[in-house]
Amino acid sequence: MITVTEATATAGALKRLSDEGVSIWLDDLSRKRIESGNLAALVENKNVVGVTTNPSIFQAAIGSGEGYEEQLTDLAVRGVTVDEAVRMMTTADVRAAADILRGVYDATDGRDGRVSIEVDPRLAHETAATIAEAKQLAWLVNRPNVMIKIPATKAGLPAITEVIGLGISVNVTLIFSLERYREVMDAYLAGLEKAAAKGLDLATIHSVASFFVSRVDSEIDKRLTVLGTDEALALKGKAALANARLAYEAYEEVFASARWQELDKAQANKQRPLWASTGVKDPAYKDTLYVDELVAPGTVNTMPEATLNATADHGEITGDTVTGGYDRARADLAGVEALGISYDEVVQQLEDEGVAKFEVAWNDLLATVSKSLDSKGVDAE
Repeated sequence: MITVTEATATAGALKRLSDEGVSIWLDDLSRKRIESGNLAALVENKNVVGVTTNPSIFQAAIGSGEGYEEQLTDLAVRGVTVDEAVRMMTTADVRAAADILRGVYDATDGRDGRVSIEVDPRLAHETAATIAEAKQLAWLVNRPNVMIKIPATKAGLPAITEVIGLGISVNVTLIFSLERYREVMDAYLAGLEKAAAKGLDLATIHSVASFFVSRVDSEIDKRLTVLGTDEALALKGKAALANARLAYEAYEEVFASARWQELDKAQANKQRPLWASTGVKDPAYKDTLYVDELVAPGTVNTMPEATLNATADHGEITGDTVTGGYDRARADLAGVEALGISYDEVVQQLEDEGVAKFEVAWNDLLATVSKSLDSKGVDAE
């Protein structure tokens, strides 16, 4: 049992982060985390005000089998397909998490208290199917604080507009490039304009744009290491922060535009930047690097639990570490380009790999669930 004193001590850096205008979301979910009271404890003691999920998270959670046996048995008795079984299990977890976070949602007028669930990653390049899946997931979860995750692929952009236009809140995921991020914001504004034309209440529609961080350093650092020069090595660990900071600059520009001002008059909500993939991949870097160095008002940082705990323990939250660094950020990315490393090539590769990784995780999850259903004597096909 955590005492009040212990909770206050461990939450110091997390509270400072929250006070700076950064919403802390947990990048993980499982049936065990829900039923054990762990998620509720993180909300109460560690400033967690939201949850994100993805296919890899569900593959790890359901693949463990812990907490899912009874539901799997019921699904097997019903003779459902493996796709339906996975959908029923994942939406059940998201619904339960949404209920735990409902108090936060109510207290923040819908800004936080959100739980995200992603459309089937196999649909990442299919606009119409993504729209249909988003509608189905919103209906199945049936909670006002759910967010539907749609990937920021070319096919995903018009889907974002259509789904927002239906009044469904969206978490746009797998954003790596500044150009694509601007397209995502444009898709969001277009969706709000559609919703306004239908007479929907814009105040009820929320969105975040998940800008991925650590994977940018992983790929660019690898290329800098191959070059091996002092100039190249001096740029290691700088590209991801530079990319994210320039994304925030773009956010400030778009949400100060005349187009936005018209939507703002209709009580629309800004689409907040969400820093995703904030656990460091290189053990040489401080484990709170992508938290300490990405503090800016109106943002979300979604963290795996290890990063959350590290931040609580030794995070250095010293105020805004983003808005004063745009010129340095441009110089760092220009330095990478000058060494022959193509920014456009890297971010496209990361998007392609991100979509592929989630599809692999989803297929692994389907295989695991299919095996479980078969073991109960039911054909899952």
